[in-house]
Amino acid sequence: MRASPARGRPLAVFLGIALATFAVDQLTKGLAAHLLRPSAPVPLLGPWLRLNLAHNLGSAFGLVSVGWALLVAAIVVCLAILVYAARGGLTRRPGRALWLGLIFGGSVGNLADRLRTGGVVDFIDLRVWPVFNVADIAITAGFALLAVRLLRGR
Repeated sequence: MRASPARGRPLAVFLGIALATFAVDQLTKGLAAHLLRPSAPVPLLGPWLRLNLAHNLGSAFGLVSVGWALLVAAIVVCLAILVYAARGGLTRRPGRALWLGLIFGGSVGNLADRLRTGGVVDFIDLRVWPVFNVADIAITAGFALLAVRLLRGR
């Protein structure tokens, strides 16, 4: 049996991952907003990857636009995760610290943007998918890790 990286200090792991995710997200969004111009993409890897500044008023990857419902949903998700952590959920299930930290950090990053500007700064453009940001990556990775755990029955 392999030891979970969260075993022993799950709350510290959760907070560290959440804080690092939030910090990297906000730093990269700030740099993108400062250095990029809308409708002026910057190629990085040929036709596959470019930086393309966009102000997303919708959900992750710009797929759904439902206004205030996104703000409320993000607040509910963040509060639910905090309540779970505060009530000792991470102590009982330390392996959850990683994916909950990613989801929480990414959610708070996008929530901060929505509260500050009414939308989210996106800038990573794969050309075959809507433009997204580091918070979207963290949230998606967190839910993917959750799905793997559920499929494995843990």
